[in-house]
Amino acid sequence: MSWLPLSFGAPMVLWGLLALPVIWYLLRLTPPRPRTEVFPPLRILARVLRREETPHQSPWWLTLLRLLMAALVVTALAEPIFNPREKLPAEGSALALVIDNDWASAADWGKRVATAERLIADAGSNGVPVVIAFTAEKPNAEIGPFDASAALDRLRAAKPRPIPTDRPAVYARVAATLERLPGASVAVLADGLAATGDEAAFKTLLERNAARLVWATSDRLSLTGLTGADNQVDGFTLTAIRAPGDPAPAQITAGAFDDKGRRIADATLTFAPGQTTATGTMKVPFELRNDFASIALDGEHQAGAVRVLDESSKRRRVGLLSQAEADQAQPLLSPLYYIRRALQPFADLVEPSSADLADAIPQLLDQKPAMIIMADVGTIPAQVRQRLVDWVNNGGTLVRFAGSRLAAAGNDDDLLPVRLRSGERALGGALSWTTPQPVTEFLKNGPFADLAPPTEVTVSRQVLAEPTPDIVERTWATLADGTPLVTGMKKDKGTLALFHVTPEATWSNLPISGSFVEMLRRIVQLSRNQGAAVANAEAAAASLAPYRMIGADGALVPPTPDARPLVPAAGPLPVTLENPPGVYGSETGVFAHNLLNASSTFTPLARPQVSLPVTAIPYAFDESENLKGPLVTLALLLMVLDTLAVFWMGGLFSRRPRRAAATAAALLIVFGGLFGHADFARADDSKPGDSQAIEDISKTRIAYVITGEPGVDSISRAGLEGLTRFLIEKTALEPGPPAGVDISKDELTFYPLIYWPIDATAPMPSEAAIARIDAYMQQGGTVLFDTRDQFSNGIGAGSASPATERLRDILGNLNVPPLEPVPSDHVLTKSFFILPEFPGRFNGSPLWVEASLDASNTENRPVRTGDGVSPIMITGNDFAGAWAVDENGDPMLPTVPPDPMQRVYALRAGVNIMMYMLTGNYKSDQVHVPVLLERLGQ
Repeated sequence: MSWLPLSFGAPMVLWGLLALPVIWYLLRLTPPRPRTEVFPPLRILARVLRREETPHQSPWWLTLLRLLMAALVVTALAEPIFNPREKLPAEGSALALVIDNDWASAADWGKRVATAERLIADAGSNGVPVVIAFTAEKPNAEIGPFDASAALDRLRAAKPRPIPTDRPAVYARVAATLERLPGASVAVLADGLAATGDEAAFKTLLERNAARLVWATSDRLSLTGLTGADNQVDGFTLTAIRAPGDPAPAQITAGAFDDKGRRIADATLTFAPGQTTATGTMKVPFELRNDFASIALDGEHQAGAVRVLDESSKRRRVGLLSQAEADQAQPLLSPLYYIRRALQPFADLVEPSSADLADAIPQLLDQKPAMIIMADVGTIPAQVRQRLVDWVNNGGTLVRFAGSRLAAAGNDDDLLPVRLRSGERALGGALSWTTPQPVTEFLKNGPFADLAPPTEVTVSRQVLAEPTPDIVERTWATLADGTPLVTGMKKDKGTLALFHVTPEATWSNLPISGSFVEMLRRIVQLSRNQGAAVANAEAAAASLAPYRMIGADGALVPPTPDARPLVPAAGPLPVTLENPPGVYGSETGVFAHNLLNASSTFTPLARPQVSLPVTAIPYAFDESENLKGPLVTLALLLMVLDTLAVFWMGGLFSRRPRRAAATAAALLIVFGGLFGHADFARADDSKPGDSQAIEDISKTRIAYVITGEPGVDSISRAGLEGLTRFLIEKTALEPGPPAGVDISKDELTFYPLIYWPIDATAPMPSEAAIARIDAYMQQGGTVLFDTRDQFSNGIGAGSASPATERLRDILGNLNVPPLEPVPSDHVLTKSFFILPEFPGRFNGSPLWVEASLDASNTENRPVRTGDGVSPIMITGNDFAGAWAVDENGDPMLPTVPPDPMQRVYALRAGVNIMMYMLTGNYKSDQVHVPVLLERLGQ
């Protein structure tokens, strides 16, 4: 039974409202209790002639209040629900719940979970088992079937993953499970993005054992992703994509962050109407661009909106050097012309102002380039040669091109990757071939391994390398006759490379080919700024450990337990649970593994065309609200008001002001406990320090005297904390945390026991402080003095330690009763544990207490009669040292001798002392119970 926006889970209970007229009639005939008044004798005579009046019916307003309370109770029992939701089709032999928990679901994951919870709840109410599977989890994850409670637990434990879905594999597993549960309802909670293999996956899931399809998707696919971040000449160019079908223009902002998470640059990207791609540029200086570690779109809390960057995204500074004079009339013959054209899009080029190598090379090195290209440079001047060699050894990349000067210069083992033959090889010469030679192979150990050899490139002239044993290892590209075209090698942290042809199109047409640009780009990517990691072919082939991962919400997080090392490759790598997006490597160098690449697009997921009944539901939170609790609360409130009205009509508030005030205060406290926090203290009753006093007396707390010595005070506190833990563990007493007290000013009456460690180096208490201690002891408190020196000769002994001397000085100003060691029949030995002695960290001193001078122990009673609570106790066994524990509960100090049971007995002694302090003669009476029962004949 329902009517919007209200429905009832048990509507038949509402028939109870028909009883309200009967309740009205009964309440009207049942008057409230007559007011009772007690008069003095003289007041009785003043009213003796008055007629006694008794109300014959309840007041209308009280009757109405009670009727309203009854109506609220009946309505609450009918389980009213405000804004009820429609029950979802979770029926059949089972409910198969297939949920996309990939990166695209992270932004509205809460709505997806709420939708799945409603489906599981409805399945549970129908007694239907639940098969629950996630499309971005491990392939061997258990999928059920489960009961509703277990399914809810698995749903709440799931979380979005920063990887794509794997619908074909997961749907196949669900379909295999449904073979045992034909006629199931299948609920697909998709992320809205189409993926490869979707059509076959839906066919596998729905064609055989499904009886109904529940299709849940977002109203609109509003994802925006970042597919490119390229470091160009004038700035960082960004490319973003969105799903098609949105005709409105849109603007988004992107931020660049360094490796510490600081935002250092911004850009705006604009989607034109109907366009799915937007671009923008971060125009910032070259040095600042090289600090970019990641770029993220604002407002997009998912992994596709974040790109991490590695060394390949940083622009290198490249120095160019040539000995040839530039011919302005024939620029195509300049040795550096084609090099400039090839490198300018992805590197910052610097050239020296001088043609003299002795000046030009230092000028380039001062610019701190990542790479230097020498076009037909012969002999390096001796005064700068060592500096150039050091630059290479420290991580620089030196690329040299052949020419007549280099051919005549001779070999240089420090600045050439291979040894060269003297002279050059030319078409028609002594070392010649009859036809130009093509490029046939890019070797696997070089940076060009994944490039296709340019079949259109031919070489008619070159410098030859000497055939050495390692020539093959140092060859990156070869000609058809097997001679090297490009050679290279690692030299310490740097790289040496040599093109065996000139950089202009005189010896070969390589400089005017597209392959020349890509070859130079690969070598630039090999280069690293001084001191950075080197990404050579060997490192590229090795696996890189996970370093920082992109979470499903787009945040950079530490590696997850599922992450595994990644083997870099030239092409796009798949993003999986074992290799989630992020950076791999270490602080010395990383490899960026991003979720989206330049070819990524967002294609909306189409609902499969099936012959099954289909129910489409949106992702939404459950906005229905059960009104049973609020109605019961309101009924209780009316019950409190009814009780107050009855008290008022009975004259409770008018005739007994004090009692009425107490009753009202009690009712208000009950009301506050039921319906929230309330503060009924009057402002004029509160005093400074009242709140602290209430806190101190709310729980039993053991106090210790603050001596002013940090070491002594820390042990005292740790010891009382250890005793407190032991009391909570072994007894029904749950003390509060220990309290340190300054005996000269703090209130002492709040504490039943004060532990006072005597230290000779601590300042002597003032007379006023000792007088406060004396008053505390006279008013029922007890002070446990601990000299911690294992003295056992008595207080009046002739020879004493400094601590004992200080104790004598203190006790000389106190009213100390006669003392004796604890007798064997004292209540302290039996107040909780049976203890013959009271050890601490030491075990040589007795525990002194007030002497029971008038006590007797007739007829072999367990304890002597007349025991009182001693106001003073003295020991030298260092109780606090034995009780002291650290934050982990481990003992801080060893016992002497090192006996583990001695610490246990010390803690038991502390328990007996506390029980004695809190119960006194009660414990004495308790141990006499067997004798009393025997005398009574029980």
